[in-house]
Amino acid sequence: MNLVFSGQKISLNLGDSTVLDDLNFEISAGEKVGLIGSSGAGKSTLLSLLNGQWQPTTGELKIWDKSFAKLKGKRRRKIQRQIGTIYQQLHLVDSLAVVHNVNAGNLGRWSFPKAAFSLIFPLEQKLVQKALEQVGIPEKMFAKTSELSGGQKQRVALARVLIQDPEIILADEPISSLDPQLSRDMMDLLVELCDRRGKTLVISLHSLEFAKSHCDRLIG
Repeated sequence: MNLVFSGQKISLNLGDSTVLDDLNFEISAGEKVGLIGSSGAGKSTLLSLLNGQWQPTTGELKIWDKSFAKLKGKRRRKIQRQIGTIYQQLHLVDSLAVVHNVNAGNLGRWSFPKAAFSLIFPLEQKLVQKALEQVGIPEKMFAKTSELSGGQKQRVALARVLIQDPEIILADEPISSLDPQLSRDMMDLLVELCDRRGKTLVISLHSLEFAKSHCDRLIG
C-alpha cells in the first residue's frame, strides 16, 4: 500500500518540555489508525504535526513521500487541503447557522469574496444537505448551532470535513463528550464513511475498547 505518512526519529520540544521523543511510524492509504495514551502523552500534538500546524524539532515527517517541512506556498496549501481535522474543541461558531459551519469546509478553495457572500446567502446548499444526511441530521441545516446537543455538534464537525472531502481525516478525541451509545454511533459513522470513501483515518482515543473495535491498528 502507498504510504501517506512516514515519521523518522520525530521529536518535538515546546519551550522546555519534550512533548514527543524519537517517534517512528508509517501510515498507509486507507488505514484506520488509533492513537492511544494518557492525557498529556502527546496524541493531540502528533495530530498537529500530521496536519502541518507544528513542525518537528528533530527528525523528518513525510506526507505522500514529500517532506512536510520543505513544502511551501501553494504546494503546502494544496497538500493541507487534503487533510481534514476534527478538533476536540470542534471549532464551530455557535452564533452561526449549521449551514455556515458546514460550509467552512469549503474555505480552503473559496475566495474571500465568495466566502463573505456565502455568509449572507449560503452557497452549496445541496452539498451541505447531502453531508448532513450522511451524518443523520439533515433537518438541522438552518438551525442555530448553539441550539444543538453535544452529539449533534459532533456531527456538524464531521459534515464540515465531508464537505472538504479530504484524502485524510484526523480526529482528536471526537467522542470525548458523548455518552456510550452516542460514542458508538459516532465511531460507527466515522469508520463507515472512511471505508465507503476510501479515506485514511488517524484518530486519538481514550477508550481502548473503541480503538480495538474500530481501528486496523494502534500507535501507543
